[in-house]
Amino acid sequence: MTDLIEPVIGLIGGSGLYDIEGLEEREWREVATPFGAPSDLLLFGRLSGVRCVFLPRHGRGHRIPPSELNYRANIDALKRAGVTEILSLSAVGSLNGDLAPGTFVIVDQFIDRTFARQKSFFTTGCVAHVSVAHPVCPRLGDALESAARGIGLNHRRGGTYLVMEGPQFSTKAESEMYRAWGCDVIGMTNMPEAKLAREAEMCYATVAMVTDFDCWHPDHDAVSVEAVVKVLLANADRAKALVQAVIPLLAAPRPPCPAGCDRALENAIVTAPALRDPVLMRMLEAVAGRVLNT
Repeated sequence: MTDLIEPVIGLIGGSGLYDIEGLEEREWREVATPFGAPSDLLLFGRLSGVRCVFLPRHGRGHRIPPSELNYRANIDALKRAGVTEILSLSAVGSLNGDLAPGTFVIVDQFIDRTFARQKSFFTTGCVAHVSVAHPVCPRLGDALESAARGIGLNHRRGGTYLVMEGPQFSTKAESEMYRAWGCDVIGMTNMPEAKLAREAEMCYATVAMVTDFDCWHPDHDAVSVEAVVKVLLANADRAKALVQAVIPLLAAPRPPCPAGCDRALENAIVTAPALRDPVLMRMLEAVAGRVLNT
């Protein structure tokens, strides 16, 4: 009989998440990783009785820009903390006229346009190729959709998130190009986060919270900073409500992921065992120990 997995939910986002009401047994802890320091201490606690681990993506006080985030350390730290599934919440601009500010998009695809980030745990000394054809766990997407519907949240299931390098926003020509590609929202944070979560064999889902229309929109330049901040604050409250609604739906012990997220490394490592770098092997213990030690 297959052993059931006790879920531990990792949540990546801003202060609206780690200030959430109802979080019990709160404790900030330092988690060291061989890839350097994560963005901040991790906040451990229980929400609706479920073990949760919160990571402020940019650090408390929003100190770290997207290109300088240590994505590998962040994911490795969550894995070391026992996290089995990750819910990632991010502010985005809209490339789709039907996705107005305040809409929460449960995305199912990404286009990765980043170029200045470490995108894999597997480097020279141990090469691996995992599939990210479907980068979002459908089971988590289903739970998020049910929770959003249950609280009456303005949301859409499905959509493509264009991840740009930043920190500058797009030119109008770029924005129009991304729309022509069929992208729905644009942001700077969820790659390589999603790819690394897959390499670490953790289920992963993103909620993209629309703050404004990107610069393709004819009214873009007329939107005030105050208006955007107002949406950001409202979205933070909605994000907390969504998290409080979705956690109970993920509380029960579960069988292995039907989509195979937690088995992504099976048959993915191509370097011969005798030629693997022992230093890198020790670094990979948390994210890949399941397959490296068998």
